[in-house]
Amino acid sequence: MSRIATSGLIDRSRPLSFTFDGKSFSGFEGDTLASALVANDVRLVGRSFKYHRPRGILTAGSEEPNALVTLRTGAHAEPNTRATTISLFDGLEAVSQNRWPNLAFDLLAVNQLASPLFVAGFYYKTFMWPAKFWEKIYEPLIRRASGLGNLSMLPDPDQYDRQHGFCDLLVIGGGAAGLAAVLTAGRAGLRVILVDEDARIGGRLLSERHQINGIAAMQWAEATAAELATLPNVRILNRTTMFGIYDGREYCAVERLTDHLAHAPAGQPRQRLWKIVAKRAILATGAIERPLVFGGNDRPGVMTASAVSTYVNRFAALPGKRAVIFTTSDSGWQTATDLLEAGAEVAAIVDPRDSHPPAEALRQRGVEILMGATVTDVIGAPVREAMVRLADGSARSIATDLVAMAGGWNPAIGLGSNLGARPVWSDAIQSFLLDDTPPGLAPAGAAAGQFSLGKALADGVRQAERAIDALGGKASTADPLRTSDDSDDSKPLWHVPGIRGKAFVDFQNDVTDSDIALAAREGFTSIEHLKRYTTLGMATDQGKTSQLNGHALLAAATGKSIAEAGTILSRAPYHPVSIGVLAGHHRDEHFRPERRTASHNWAIEQGATFVDAGMWKRAQWFARPSERDWLETVNREVTMTRNGVGICDVSTLGKIDVQGPDAATLLDRLYINMFSTLAVGKARYGVMLREDGFVMDDGTTTRFAEDSFFVTTTTVNAARVMQHIDYARQILWPDLDVQATSVTEQWATYAVAGLRSRELLQQAFPELDLSNEALPYMGAAKFAWKGSEARISRLSFSGELAYEVSMPATHGDALIRHLFEAGRPFDVIPYGTEALGVMRIEKGHPAGNELSGQTTAADLGMGRMMSKKKDFIGRIMAQRPGLIDPARPSLVGLKPIERTLKIRAGAHLLSPGAKQIAANDEGYVTSAAWSPTLGHSIALALLANGPERHGQRIIVHDPVRGGDVEAEICNPVFFDPEGARVRG
Repeated sequence: MSRIATSGLIDRSRPLSFTFDGKSFSGFEGDTLASALVANDVRLVGRSFKYHRPRGILTAGSEEPNALVTLRTGAHAEPNTRATTISLFDGLEAVSQNRWPNLAFDLLAVNQLASPLFVAGFYYKTFMWPAKFWEKIYEPLIRRASGLGNLSMLPDPDQYDRQHGFCDLLVIGGGAAGLAAVLTAGRAGLRVILVDEDARIGGRLLSERHQINGIAAMQWAEATAAELATLPNVRILNRTTMFGIYDGREYCAVERLTDHLAHAPAGQPRQRLWKIVAKRAILATGAIERPLVFGGNDRPGVMTASAVSTYVNRFAALPGKRAVIFTTSDSGWQTATDLLEAGAEVAAIVDPRDSHPPAEALRQRGVEILMGATVTDVIGAPVREAMVRLADGSARSIATDLVAMAGGWNPAIGLGSNLGARPVWSDAIQSFLLDDTPPGLAPAGAAAGQFSLGKALADGVRQAERAIDALGGKASTADPLRTSDDSDDSKPLWHVPGIRGKAFVDFQNDVTDSDIALAAREGFTSIEHLKRYTTLGMATDQGKTSQLNGHALLAAATGKSIAEAGTILSRAPYHPVSIGVLAGHHRDEHFRPERRTASHNWAIEQGATFVDAGMWKRAQWFARPSERDWLETVNREVTMTRNGVGICDVSTLGKIDVQGPDAATLLDRLYINMFSTLAVGKARYGVMLREDGFVMDDGTTTRFAEDSFFVTTTTVNAARVMQHIDYARQILWPDLDVQATSVTEQWATYAVAGLRSRELLQQAFPELDLSNEALPYMGAAKFAWKGSEARISRLSFSGELAYEVSMPATHGDALIRHLFEAGRPFDVIPYGTEALGVMRIEKGHPAGNELSGQTTAADLGMGRMMSKKKDFIGRIMAQRPGLIDPARPSLVGLKPIERTLKIRAGAHLLSPGAKQIAANDEGYVTSAAWSPTLGHSIALALLANGPERHGQRIIVHDPVRGGDVEAEICNPVFFDPEGARVRG
């Protein structure tokens, strides 16, 4: 164990057990998986993507490129999880990735021998010959080798939530600058949201041994967090990662609610997606320490110096016993002190600079100071030796098990470029900074290049005061925060020359210094080209530790300055995000909310089988125990309805209330036929076209007053038609005084059809006059039932004498029960959508299968409905030559010559004797059913020159299901073509 006996922010009274690659270890509450592995002397945690080189933990934060593991097992398994961000919990199971058969002995490490082939852009240059090898050999091998972790391929069992937040000030990052900003704004009364990805607020203050106002920085952070928790206007979201900035000052973050628990409590979501709208925002995301590019810099035991300090000071875990510090910044020297205080040996500090911070105290503690020197190579995996080139050019070897590298700091500004603002180069800090930021956003602290603790705190206060002033508030006066000395001097070293081993720039994608040089030689000198050619920065970390080093190497190779070479933009999500949390509740049966009609429970009582119709659950049929199959049930429902009376719930049809002085004008422009001439108390069937002249939808519209129309649509197109109406009245004709609102859910509607439908309704509503004179075909009326408004329309989709009765949906269950109670003497039956479909095919009514988006009104036999007295949407486009060609497939009926044979929907139509090829295809069957009324199969079809071919024969060709059928072409209206029954 390398656990330091005292210090740290772990809770030693709460030990935790966990496994890594099946081996058991222990840690404490407050550990991350990475810190617990460090404390247990686990140095090897993964294998690299391309070469399968052994890799150890590089950092201590979300920028980690190496320590990617699969967390948990089974359906809960989550690959590519950064060990540095996983809060340790009891029973945690983690498995390393990208190795076979095991981590210590990975056969695919043989790729290192073929490294000369795997240079930048190798996939563009290889696998070209022979061509036939690509599909059978090359592609399968590449696909098998690609990626790191593996998905479980099981449905995600976790739940996810989403929430919206609104605030005056959003602070992203809970480090020194972020806490100072929140404290200032919170005391001033602003509504503040603080978002921080860590489990504990404090950022760098938890990892360094500084003082603020005379107390330890850790204690100051804890006291500040406690004060913020008492402010009702401040909300702290820890374990929350901001991953994107979007238009409209909208910020998106993921809060990890139960990822730190072994098992989420029942009903508790795993993660929550936050959409935060903020008037002002402060980007206090800190800075990321740059690795140095030297030979073997990817080996286990090589870490950033800031990570070493974090493991030592925060987690009381010692990454090594004898360390070499390779630093170009003053912060690296502080790491040496941290290691010494923890009881480790610091063999040497290697600093390429000429001058250095005061070092006498370190020398007195036995630390060798090597100025003007560089580490050229590291030997061993894990590290056992560092090769150093001294200032005089000589070389020496230093035994070590830890190399801590500190190459300077890059402001963590990726989020700030999500909306396209490209960072600019700063000579002062030798890194990129945000110049043009998204509206309302200001960087602060290290994210603004203020690396020292004192400067970061002051900048956080300053940016908060600016936000307070911009929002009309007044900041309270407070004394400046006093801090211990914190030098931030550094001098960049982009590449160590004269190295022997591979020097890595992008650790996750195995991009080396030689790859950058090769890309430059081959002409990929644009930053964006370099990225795609070498895959620099294209891994899950988006190059947080590698981009600037890579760009600096490209600049050197092309003779440009880094400012001239430029940098890339960060894309959202800035950090990896689970697809599940983006979907939230909207998956499986919740992808589209299930809608149930008012009669749903009643239908269950009647033994209904349900089918999805759009987002609705509709009764498909009502089987009786004695019936052998669904067809027997449907035949009974059709027969009993036609010979007696049946009731069908048609509440799912779209319903839109259109009202206003110009309501009739709007409907005239939407439909092909006239509605301004419709009398009050009457209904009319209408057809609506798209702009391109094809049929969009059909339905009936009832006029209840001069300025009030009740429009119905098909179930599937209800939302689309509502959208179409809103577009027409708001965009096309905003001058019309008309309003429209969807009322589909507000009304329960039941079709009462059959010879005895009038008798049943007269029994149910004795006060109504349902005679032909009082309520003729296509007539409508309002009445009252049980104190509520009700409506009745004489409409028929079945070809029978039929009515539609509507009540507010809250009365729908009572209405269906009342209707069946009144219908007992008439042997009333319920019928479902299948029987409804059979009856509409018998009557020749076009429906969903015919309204396919590829048919015109003329194709469906409704060309004469198209008014010549007015304009309407789609009129001009419907007159295109191709759409008025008489040879276009048009609606016809089909009857099998051999009555016992079945016609199937989807079958193709061929002339008798024609060769069965696509060129001879003359149409297809749109809808088919067995007609119990006629005693044989019938079908509706779209056939070329259809209306002219009644009486002819056609071959119904079904190559998939087999069994061609010879059929007679006939009128699509099979039942009661005179329409006597609907008017009876």
